[in-house]
Amino acid sequence: MRGTRAALRYAKAMLSYAQESKAAEAVANDMYSLISLLQENNEVQTMLENPILPVAEKEAVLKELFSQASPETFKLFSLLAAKNRLAILAVIGEQYVRLYAQTQGKVTATVTSAIGLTPSLKQTVLEKAKGLTKENVQLENKIDPGIIGGFILKIGDLQYDASVSHQLKSIKTTLINTNSI
Repeated sequence: MRGTRAALRYAKAMLSYAQESKAAEAVANDMYSLISLLQENNEVQTMLENPILPVAEKEAVLKELFSQASPETFKLFSLLAAKNRLAILAVIGEQYVRLYAQTQGKVTATVTSAIGLTPSLKQTVLEKAKGLTKENVQLENKIDPGIIGGFILKIGDLQYDASVSHQLKSIKTTLINTNSI
């Protein structure tokens, strides 16, 4: 993903600044709102990535959309506008939320499945994820029909891929490497 290293640096700096200002939770709430807006409305992300649109206009749109945001969030918008980095704002928001959750002793377990998880299956996966880490686990379900079936579980840097697409790729690799059909 483009700009992830820079996004992580900005997110760490923003978290440090927000903690000093005693506004880390308010900024986290702003970042949750930002992430959901960008997921629901792709036009905002397209506007942020548009090189023709002046940076001042992009910043003005963000400040209008998030008029109730904290002053620290507005300072982040201004900094990113000054550095012409508004295109990676979504990634910065995701990194900030992840880092903030870590400071609160929480970790997000992401389960990617071909279809949505049922409540009982969600509870089972949550219990298994809690067994893998000592931290408080929050479960997030992402749907990707491309994995065909099964699931992919990510907890921090740990990833368990039990998807059908992964198994098919594994079989293909084995057949290619052994030159047998």
